[in-house]
Amino acid sequence: QVPLVESGGGLVQAGGSLRLSCAASGRTFSRYTMGWFRQALGKEREFVAAITASGDSTDYDDSVKGRFTISKDNAKNTMYLQMNSLKPEDTAVYYCAGTSMWYFRRQPANFNSWGQGTQVTVSS
Repeated sequence: QVPLVESGGGLVQAGGSLRLSCAASGRTFSRYTMGWFRQALGKEREFVAAITASGDSTDYDDSVKGRFTISKDNAKNTMYLQMNSLKPEDTAVYYCAGTSMWYFRRQPANFNSWGQGTQVTVSS
């Protein structure tokens, strides 16, 4: 497991942008596939985006494709989620997570390291 801390959430109007960060501790961050998930009130946690350990491949849920960009800086032990053209339905608590298995990247149960979450609220 790797300790993770998210930051960058907040309140933004529809159409606006936010950049989330996920800072990791320790020396194993570069070995991890990393993902972003979100959980809206009363709903299950859902996949948003994932990136390979090296950062050379990414995957996005259709609902965010073309609007969100995931990136990873192994030298800084940090992952990012740039969110543009935000919509009210993007409102949720966003979590970063790490796993050793890219194949199951869309399944929360596959991730064994989680941050505490950061709230993103998009007003209409």
